[in-house]
Amino acid sequence: MPKRSWRAIADRRRRLYQILEHGTIGDRTGAAVARLIIGLIVVNLIAVALESVPEFELRYESLFTAIEFWSLVLFTVEYGLRIWVSVDHPPCRHLSPLKARLKFITTPFGIIDLLAVLPFWFAFALPSDVRVLLVLRMIRFLKLARYSPGMRSLLDALYDERRALLGCLVILLGATLMAASVMHLVEGHIQPDKFGTIPDAMWWAIVTLGTIGYGDVVPITAAGKVVAGATIFIGLIMIALPVGIVATAFANQIHRRDFVITWSMVARVPLFAELRAGEIAHIMQLLRSQQVEAGAVIARKGDAAHSMYFIADGEVEIEIGAKQVRLGRGHFFGEIAALRRARRSATASAITRVSLLVLDAHDLHALMNREPRIADQIQAVVRSRVGREIVTSKGDLISEELDPTDAIEEPGQ
Repeated sequence: MPKRSWRAIADRRRRLYQILEHGTIGDRTGAAVARLIIGLIVVNLIAVALESVPEFELRYESLFTAIEFWSLVLFTVEYGLRIWVSVDHPPCRHLSPLKARLKFITTPFGIIDLLAVLPFWFAFALPSDVRVLLVLRMIRFLKLARYSPGMRSLLDALYDERRALLGCLVILLGATLMAASVMHLVEGHIQPDKFGTIPDAMWWAIVTLGTIGYGDVVPITAAGKVVAGATIFIGLIMIALPVGIVATAFANQIHRRDFVITWSMVARVPLFAELRAGEIAHIMQLLRSQQVEAGAVIARKGDAAHSMYFIADGEVEIEIGAKQVRLGRGHFFGEIAALRRARRSATASAITRVSLLVLDAHDLHALMNREPRIADQIQAVVRSRVGREIVTSKGDLISEELDPTDAIEEPGQ
């Protein structure tokens, strides 16, 4: 096959990878595909729940069958395409195509995608009594983790703390054995049907340690009640221990993800491109990231200007009177009004989903005082915009935000 054909196939595969992995902010095709898959998963979960109601199962059997069939077809196609495009996954680009695809298949998401389709094709081919496998359709709920940063962060937190959580489980089992043994010793001869053996007493111990306390097995002696009270107290500690571990790990994951996202956004802005890692880390303390959906207003004409904006991804439209200007990745806007602490003279709206870095006016002055190179570039852009309706390669058209007769106010003045 000619090299041009291979290159065209590679380009299509790379584009398909971006769509499936929603890698580009503002990609409408990727967003539409993600919404389609999420909607399909939700419909499947609702269908599984309603199908368990005999009345609905009889009345809508054909509908449930159609939903399951087409879901299987679409999920199977999705799974096949994900295997095909997995060679473009950044961590796998150094691997051969076969190894990259095998690595994807063995990842947690790859296994979930496989379980979402494989057992059910077998269920259609096997006798009807094996269709109990269709209960596994609920596992498709885990596919939502691919589209939820919060769920992914929680799963990552659980994986990172797996050893600590395993330790908690071992401690829980040990506490269960100890509580069951003591209760068997204290009340085994009084309630032999409930505490006659240690395995029998373990049911009471695990329920009590879990602070559930069904009440079907209770001590009746004073010594037994003392043991029960101590077990309940230990149970409170046992509940708090894994909760604290997971909560701390989850918070760390969120902070780590926000740090990585903000770092990558800062690196995309040409104004900060030449800064060293230490300088970028310092600037990140001043910036905050903001995601704006398509069609939303970022800054409205007449509003007080409290900050300036850097576009890390997506497109923004600036409307000044009858004139409309579009800005893309790397541009910034609102700096003149932020420097002057004036009111906005234009309305800025998101054309696509936009990823912004927001810098407050006070922090803008502090940054320009601290970083002379950045101050020089911003001042150069400001001077080029004053009194002229132009759009530079570095920013937007907000020339009306500063009176042309005014001098440029230097930071700190």
